[in-house]
Parts: sequence; C-alpha cells; structure tokens
Amino acid sequence: MKTDKLLLRQIISEDKENIYKGLSHPDVIKFYGVNFHSLEATEEQMIWYRELEENETGIWWAICSTDAQTFYGAGGFNNLNKQHKKAEIGFWLLPEFWGKGIMQEAFPLICNYGFETLGLNRIEGFVDSENSSCKKAIEKLNFKLEGTMRECEIKDGKFLSVDIYSKLKND
Repeated sequence: MKTDKLLLRQIISEDKENIYKGLSHPDVIKFYGVNFHSLEATEEQMIWYRELEENETGIWWAICSTDAQTFYGAGGFNNLNKQHKKAEIGFWLLPEFWGKGIMQEAFPLICNYGFETLGLNRIEGFVDSENSSCKKAIEKLNFKLEGTMRECEIKDGKFLSVDIYSKLKND
C-alpha cells in the first residue's frame, strides 16, 4: 500500500534490526506491551508477525519511505476475529519520526484495508491511559473513546489502566 509519502510493505527478515531498534528504545516501549533486550530476542517478534498471517489472526506492515530506504515503524492488525468482524489495530514509530504526520497518513491506509479487504466492521485500539500523545492522535483519526479499563494490566510491577477506542466501518 502506498501514499505520496509512505509505503506499507510486508515485514521481512531484513527489518529485524530496525524492529529491535524500535522495540528496545525506552521512549517507544514506555507505553508498548512488548520490548526486547537483544537482536536475537527480537526473532520472537518476527515469528509473531509471520504467524499473524499464517494463522489469519492479523497482518502487520513495515512503514517506510516510498523508496523503501527509510524504515519508520510498523503497524497493522492483530486479534482478528472473523466471526465478529473486528480486529485490534497497533502501531509504533521510531522516535526520530514522531510528530511528522506519519501516523496520520498510515492509519487511514491500515483502516481502509481492514474495512475493505478484511471485511471488518469494527477496529479497536487499546491505549495506555497515560499515553496522551497516542490518545490525541487516535482521536484525530475519528476513533471514539468507549471507556477505560481501570488497573487492568501490570507493567514493571505497577497497575496501569487502558483506554478503549473504536472506529466502525460506517463512522
């Protein structure tokens, strides 16, 4: 998938170093549920991306410059439920590309793929309640706040709350 500024392509083994760079960066993993402490350990994430497609439970893409030379981050769907026509959207960017409108451009592509190709009716986004930047960004994309799951997860020994957002096909 492509826009004037972005290319969303299948994640390949050569992306592992960039995925490690993102999912080991303290600013990225601060609000993200997965992190890795070595390049070797990042293979677990690479397997997860492959298995999403193999098991038909989701699909993630590498988000790159149109010439595919610059890797910005990754985004896509997981927890795809065909019966209920819904999936969870996820997204992360390397910090040097924050605030450059990449999420605002890539998210609609991903959502359109979900609605049109996967036949989804509902896309869900789960955001750490303290992640104000992500909450602002997802709200700009017309996702609706449905509520907060209070102290529903533990990260680094502390309870955290998660805000639930959704976008429907006909929103």
